[in-house]
Amino acid sequence: MAVKIRLARHGAKKHPVYRVVVADARARRDGQIIEQVGRYNPNMDPSVIELDLPRVEDWISKGAQPTDTVKRLIETAKKAQ
Repeated sequence: MAVKIRLARHGAKKHPVYRVVVADARARRDGQIIEQVGRYNPNMDPSVIELDLPRVEDWISKGAQPTDTVKRLIETAKKAQ
């Protein structure tokens, strides 16, 4: 089973709030997830990135592939710590 760490869109129309989730690569964008590992709110100034970095690293060590956007969020969160 291919597992990805990706964004799931929530929030109102034109005001998205994203959840960083671990999901099967075949699942829909906002469909069934395995685990929620963080949140991302681009509407705030500056953007709010809340990630459970130990859980993210654990999933990556198990073979989960983060999307390009999630890779950038992880790098930003690591720099902020």
